[in-house]
Amino acid sequence: RSIQAEGTFGIIKYDRRYKRIVRRGLDSVRVEIFLVSIGHNLYKIYNKQMRLREVA
Repeated sequence: RSIQAEGTFGIIKYDRRYKRIVRRGLDSVRVEIFLVSIGHNLYKIYNKQMRLREVA
């Protein structure tokens, strides 16, 4: 079994201090998780771009 997903959830929970879903209802929960995931991915893209600028 891959540990990739567990690492991502650990980063979101502990490093970003996101511990609890505050919405109710399946659709609202999906939107909230979707937004948290987008934020995580944008943060990763930003950090990657900054690392590439430092090298250049």
